Amino acid sequence: MRSSTSAMMVSMLHLLMFLATVPQAWAAVHGVARGGGGLLHIPSVASLAHCHSQCGNISISYPFGIGPDCFRQGFELTCDTTTRPPTLFLGNSTTQITYVDDDAVGVVASAIGFNITLIPGVHTYNRTWEAPVKGFMLGEDSSLYVVGCDVDLYLLSHNTTDIIGACTSSCADNRQTMENTNAESCQGNNGCCSIWLQQDLQAFWLKLVRHDGAVAEPEEVLPNVKVIMSQYYDFHTDDLYSSWVNSSNLRGVWLQTPIMDQPSCGSAQINKDNYACNDESTCRNLLPGKGYYCSCNSLMDGNPYIRDGCIAAYNPKVKEDCTKSCGNMTIPFPFGFEAGCFGKSNFRLNCTANKITILDRGYAQYRVTKVSLDNGSLTVSNMLNNTSSNNAQITAYTAQYKDHAVYEGQAFEDLFDFSKEDEIKIRWVVANLTCQTATRSATYACISNHSSCVHVYRGKIFLGYRCKCNNGFQGNPYLELEDACTDINECSLPNYCNETCQNYEGGYKCTPYKRNLLLGIAIGIGCGLGSIVIALGAAVLVNKWKKGIQKRIRREYFKKNQGLLLEQLISDESVTNKTKIFSLEELEEATNNFDATRVLGRGGHGTVYKGILSDQHVVAIKKSKIVEQTEIDQFINEVAILTQIIHRNVVKLFGCCLEAEVPLLVYEFVSNGTLYDLLHTDITVKCILSWDDRIRIAVEAAGALAYLHSAAAIPIFHRDVKSSNILLDDSFTTKVSDFGASRSLSLDETHVMTIVQGTFGYLDPEYYQTGQLTEKSDVYSFGVILVELLTRKKPIFINDSGSKQSLSHYFIEGIQDGALKEIIDSNIVEEADQEDIDDIASLTEACLKIKGGDRPTMKEVEMRLQFIRTKRPRRTQNLHGNDGEIEALLSPNARNHHEHINLVNEAHLTSQGISGCYSLEQEFASSISLPR
Repeated sequence: MRSSTSAMMVSMLHLLMFLATVPQAWAAVHGVARGGGGLLHIPSVASLAHCHSQCGNISISYPFGIGPDCFRQGFELTCDTTTRPPTLFLGNSTTQITYVDDDAVGVVASAIGFNITLIPGVHTYNRTWEAPVKGFMLGEDSSLYVVGCDVDLYLLSHNTTDIIGACTSSCADNRQTMENTNAESCQGNNGCCSIWLQQDLQAFWLKLVRHDGAVAEPEEVLPNVKVIMSQYYDFHTDDLYSSWVNSSNLRGVWLQTPIMDQPSCGSAQINKDNYACNDESTCRNLLPGKGYYCSCNSLMDGNPYIRDGCIAAYNPKVKEDCTKSCGNMTIPFPFGFEAGCFGKSNFRLNCTANKITILDRGYAQYRVTKVSLDNGSLTVSNMLNNTSSNNAQITAYTAQYKDHAVYEGQAFEDLFDFSKEDEIKIRWVVANLTCQTATRSATYACISNHSSCVHVYRGKIFLGYRCKCNNGFQGNPYLELEDACTDINECSLPNYCNETCQNYEGGYKCTPYKRNLLLGIAIGIGCGLGSIVIALGAAVLVNKWKKGIQKRIRREYFKKNQGLLLEQLISDESVTNKTKIFSLEELEEATNNFDATRVLGRGGHGTVYKGILSDQHVVAIKKSKIVEQTEIDQFINEVAILTQIIHRNVVKLFGCCLEAEVPLLVYEFVSNGTLYDLLHTDITVKCILSWDDRIRIAVEAAGALAYLHSAAAIPIFHRDVKSSNILLDDSFTTKVSDFGASRSLSLDETHVMTIVQGTFGYLDPEYYQTGQLTEKSDVYSFGVILVELLTRKKPIFINDSGSKQSLSHYFIEGIQDGALKEIIDSNIVEEADQEDIDDIASLTEACLKIKGGDRPTMKEVEMRLQFIRTKRPRRTQNLHGNDGEIEALLSPNARNHHEHINLVNEAHLTSQGISGCYSLEQEFASSISLPR
């Protein structure tokens, strides 16, 4: 029986290995991108009329196509109608396609999988993959998942030994323990780990290494390891013991599909005969030398690969015979089902045979439960097809794009912005235009009488415009009908007017009832005298009663906010002189009742106000946003940590208030904003950082973090080191802030296991993979800040080819390619010595090592930066020693010039290298006129 099972497993291995190589072999023999049936010119709509536009439930648009003269060279598809439903394949390969992008930027293909049988005595296994069609690339938003026990997997570039990523998957001692595990994500210690793909790939190879002693006999351990490349995978422990994984847990991979008959737009536009883009479109390079793609020009939509295929992006007109509902839900224009019934393609919905309204975004389908024109949103109850896993994915997408700087606050797609609240909502706009620009367009959407244009923002990011009926009107502002926006009769509604009500178009008027004036006077005099006596007595009692209630409420809030615990903490002799508990009245008076004009900034955890205490001391007051126990725990954590820290480069905590529903923290006021603003805001309105300033800021920030790690009473890991948490005071001294996510540990601990928390772009990859927080996690994040100081680029930025790129990966690639001078800030190149630049770059590279053990400690980083900083004054003194000779060679006025340099140097020293910037004194002077 044992030998029969082993033979069956070997046969399965051979079959899977054969299937993995079939796409490449078949493509090579039959020519997936055949030139014979592929077009090399721009076709018309009429010439494509005979072509299939559908395979099963998958829509197909040119340049993809099925059959002769229906596709551009390299974009042939095959529809297998023998299956139910029909299935779509890339050319004559076995690569199944589940979605074709309307703009022909790419397709979603079935997940890539390898099933590797572990053989006793064999420790290393290699597998390779290449794109089934030349030029096609695996999109960077996919992940590689490893399902198996006690193995290491390395993802490497094709035909090289360059490691793209690695992960370790380990299991418990026996199968029974694993079967009792309910984990549903790849955490590394539950039989599954993952590698996030951060770059596009045309090919890759895998190296699987089994741990020594992990496999003795096939019967004692898991017989195989599964390796899957997918956009998303919902892990279940049952997958460890199956011959393959449940396909419902997988999501396909994104293949980018550029036009590859020419390497770039420049070479393609030379030969107009085979140029792919029509006259109303723009050519865009995908990557240098990797092909190009086309997109319709601004304010246009449609197919850029067909003659006259780009049309107006929004159609304000609607057909008369459109379907207006699906089931019991009404669908208002600009949304619709049939062609000509929706304003633009993004507003197209589908109504299933079961009367369910579907929004199909290609990568996922959403079940729509409500369409709101008033606030411009779609409400979705869940995502169809594998609801649990997809809901988990949208939650992950929401966290990624809402709180981090991945796309600098832009919408998840060009018109859609995901927000996770009590329910999932998708906010939308008509077009990415201002109202002023939109009103001059022939496709202006707000065409109803009594309608107006509204700007839509996400935070401070402008998304576009939408329409609404004017105040006092209701209806559909997108329809050109006389009664599209109709008057609201407020007089017929409850609680609008309890007196005589008069309705008019767009509003209403309330007037008092006519009363007998003399009767009113008589009643008033009769009742007034008695009422005065009663009122005076009642006022005293009510006032006393209100004060008692208010006192009890504030005491309850005090207990709820862990006030008793904080009182014990603050009463400690070591912190008494620097921390106090403020009353709510003090802080309300200091902020003018938390007036909106006093807001300094808003973040994921709350709002910061500027306050002026009774002693005229200017402070910053942080008010938590959400009343949840986790927020209160983070509040306590921040107080506990800051009361133990005494360092000139750590923001000082003056005290806290516990009497409000949400706790408040009172900090020293830091007047000159964040390092992130100074580096990345328009430099025409901010000071330009000198090389000395950048080194000084780095030294001060490193010193503060080194103090937290090794000199504080207990070691503290910050866990959210980023440039927006480094503040600059009036003299531009560095202040490290925001300790809500920090963790402290005992002296005998070197790490702590936590839920992964931090900011995308700064997050330590090792911490992200293992959940193991160490001091080296802060070192990696600090390394990203050093790269920001060197390059003046954001942690995630748009590169020259229009793609999003990780700053740390971009910097490491630049160093490896010997292009350091080309990627750093031009101001540094002009100002700094090459030796200093090389020293900083070398230190930064060490901080960004993938393995934490290879990184220096924060103390070593600080000492290295101090050494680099001290070298510069010595060079300057050596240079000034020859001033006399230099002056004699320059001009007769050299002496005056030298005096001018000295004056500049004195000014430079006075402001610590940054001149012309706003000071604390100016801030304080301007605040005197504000109401307290």
